[in-house]
Amino acid sequence: MSDPKSGAGTFQAKAPANDPKKKDEKKDEDLSEEDLALKQQLELYVERVQDPDPGLQKVALESMRQEIRTSTSSMTSVPKPLKFLRPHYGTLKAFYETMPELDLKKYLADILSVLALTMSAEGERESLKYRLLGSEGDIGSWGHEYVRNLAGEIAQEYMKRQSEEAPIEDLMELVQQIVSFHMKHNAEPEAVDLLMEVEDLDLLVEHVDNTNFRRTCLYLTSAARYLPGPDDMLVLDIAYSIYLKFEEFANALQIALSLDNMQHVRQVFTSCDNLLRKKQFCYILARHGSTFELDDEIAADDDDREDLQDIINNTKLSEGYLTLARDIEVMEPKSPEDIYKAHLLDGRASAGASVDSARQNLAATFVNAFVNAGFGQDKLMTVPADSSSGGSSGNWLFKNKEHGKTSAAASLGMILLWDVDSGLAQIDKYFHSNDNHVIAGALLGVGIVNCGVKNDCDPALALLNEYVGKEDSSIRIGAIMGLGIAYAGAQNEQIRSSLTPILNDAKAPLDVIAFTAISLGLIYVGSCNEEVAQAIIFALMDRSESELGEPLTRLLPLGLGLLYLGKQESVEATAEVSKTFNEKIRKYCDMTLLSCAYAGTGNVLKVQNLLGHCAQHLEKGETHQGPAVLGIAMVSMAEELGVEMSIRSLEHLLQYGEQNIRRAVPLALGLLCISNPKVNVMDTLSRLSHDTDSEVAMAAVISLGLIGAGTNNARIAGMLRNLSSYYYKDASLLFCVRIAQGLVHLGKGLLTLNPYHSDRFLLSPTALVGLVTMLHACLDMKAMILGKYHYVLYFLVLAMQPRMLMTVDENLKPLSVPVRVGQAVDVVGQAGRPKTITGFQTHSTPVLLAAGDRAELATEKYIPLSPILEGHVILKENPEYREDS
Repeated sequence: MSDPKSGAGTFQAKAPANDPKKKDEKKDEDLSEEDLALKQQLELYVERVQDPDPGLQKVALESMRQEIRTSTSSMTSVPKPLKFLRPHYGTLKAFYETMPELDLKKYLADILSVLALTMSAEGERESLKYRLLGSEGDIGSWGHEYVRNLAGEIAQEYMKRQSEEAPIEDLMELVQQIVSFHMKHNAEPEAVDLLMEVEDLDLLVEHVDNTNFRRTCLYLTSAARYLPGPDDMLVLDIAYSIYLKFEEFANALQIALSLDNMQHVRQVFTSCDNLLRKKQFCYILARHGSTFELDDEIAADDDDREDLQDIINNTKLSEGYLTLARDIEVMEPKSPEDIYKAHLLDGRASAGASVDSARQNLAATFVNAFVNAGFGQDKLMTVPADSSSGGSSGNWLFKNKEHGKTSAAASLGMILLWDVDSGLAQIDKYFHSNDNHVIAGALLGVGIVNCGVKNDCDPALALLNEYVGKEDSSIRIGAIMGLGIAYAGAQNEQIRSSLTPILNDAKAPLDVIAFTAISLGLIYVGSCNEEVAQAIIFALMDRSESELGEPLTRLLPLGLGLLYLGKQESVEATAEVSKTFNEKIRKYCDMTLLSCAYAGTGNVLKVQNLLGHCAQHLEKGETHQGPAVLGIAMVSMAEELGVEMSIRSLEHLLQYGEQNIRRAVPLALGLLCISNPKVNVMDTLSRLSHDTDSEVAMAAVISLGLIGAGTNNARIAGMLRNLSSYYYKDASLLFCVRIAQGLVHLGKGLLTLNPYHSDRFLLSPTALVGLVTMLHACLDMKAMILGKYHYVLYFLVLAMQPRMLMTVDENLKPLSVPVRVGQAVDVVGQAGRPKTITGFQTHSTPVLLAAGDRAELATEKYIPLSPILEGHVILKENPEYREDS
């Protein structure tokens, strides 16, 4: 029996010689007294285990087990007993095979299982093998590292057994033990990972408790973004049921919205019986832009139901926004000149101001509308009629030419945004005009005022519906676009029945048909509605060869795509049909459908697919690469990592892509960083804004406006001022610079265009649709924005939201409390209770939140009813709060 020992001796002595550091040399040759004693002790046990007398065996195994369990070591080195037992691993294994089937055999199996932790060859899974053969003891007592190693081996074994269709019951029992061990020891992510590997997440629900459910759900929801479908849905479903179990209804609601599952939303409302919390849910629904009809089951009392429906309908949005404006003291209306700040530039820019004055006035109309959006007063359109100028509102209107008047009249709707009553009253005067363009603008204005605000008596529908069938095409477009903006996402049957016939009307002009398709796409966004899809497909098939070349025709596939926004596989049947279209539009349709269906999913395979289409060098006249480039941004905007990676991919496309790709890249960058001016993107766009190709330069300028939208970013504002003097002779580019200047100062810096809200967790479909439609129109600047369809810029109103945190008391009246606002920190899977924000400042509400900011209450006096402090948050008094005397 001395063989293994002497072998061990030589083994021990030799080992350090190979070690370059020579540090351990002394340690191993002459071990310290106690180590030597331990080593000899263990070797004695190994001999005793092989003794024929079962009594001796048992004592030896017990002692060995004791040594292993009580040994502690630093994290980096192998525990001593394991180290000294390594050479005997083979001996023990061989002896194990010869042992009779007794309890002792199971005992030895337990020890072998632990030894396998350091000894077993890669991929042998011996630790697991002996664990399953061993006694049914508590595995946690062998330590954390052992449990983690087992979990890894189980995952591999599970895959193997699944492919061989072998039974897995014994594994599942172990999984139960491991999961409960992890959950008790604050290792929730490891428990979740193991359950994902063995495809049994349902187990989780019974193991979570009050102390760890938040961290578990946080990990689940964060992991969902990186999982392939349909796993991501499953994971969110589990998180949803955990939140419901612990009555965290607001979180459950957010997951239900993220899954776009209206049954879940309903269930949240019915499970909760607290009216105040229901009001908070309504605020979340209103911010998300979802239409949700309450019924008796959700709120039995009529008055309560009306209050709740009012919140969902956003009727008080305008009031809250103006409260914020007063608090920040920006109520004073601004004129376009205040934004251009021409006095800061040298002389030559102002000299060129006389060029193309109708175009300049049109730009001023948009700037004025964007900057004063929602404030209800400005210096061009809402000047009181009794002032000395004698109703100058009319005067500004007539400083615009023909179709310019449409945008001018509609801008009044933007200025009175969300304020339906006074908005309709002020726009009313334009309906009596005898100029068709003005009436068209008034119709569009009515739609804009009602954007995101729902009303039981449907004023927009009543006003606009009768104009849809008029003779004049500009009036029809005004009414149709107005309906699309006012009822985005509402899936209103009445509008469908009046708009679908237009699509298949042979006499209707192309532009009317194009805007009808977009409006139907907006109203039925993400609904996969068969009838609407059918109607748009027939409209596309009826187009003649010459019409298919028109930029306007490209809005038809977009309208079709919007029906499937974010609905992934549901688009496949329609995509098959689109393969039968005329080859002029076929690929364009394919790209648009793909990018819409996977928008906001972060699906990497689809991004690869779209990148593949962009990599081809095609002859001139190919248009489908534009939507493919935008598609990359639409799909990958889902999470931060995807955004960073796409920005890099788009850089490559700029270097190697053809001209039509380069024209779309700035727009894609604008979408990725919307209202979030990242310095690297800003510099890229600044470089592109001086590009030799004027289309690229125009797209870059507009995108500078988009990434700075509503931020008042001084650096972008400076860039745009310099561009305005650089391009003072080029009317088209100057127009784009002006639009961008208006966007940067959107709502005097109180609005955002970001479709993501609730800590970047939820994507508002109506907001995304508004952005995507406007960007698709920008793919052909000359025909759309610089042509007579500049009013497509008003689609941005769908994405405009106040970037505020407004705290209200239990009667929904504004309540000022101190909050800390700072950069959000990702705390998924971190130990303890880490800080969720960094570099914060303390303000009192209402406050503005920039992109990537997060707020938390700085007082214990109130408890917020929403887990995420954004938008309107109801505070209730904390009953346990005691004032420090």
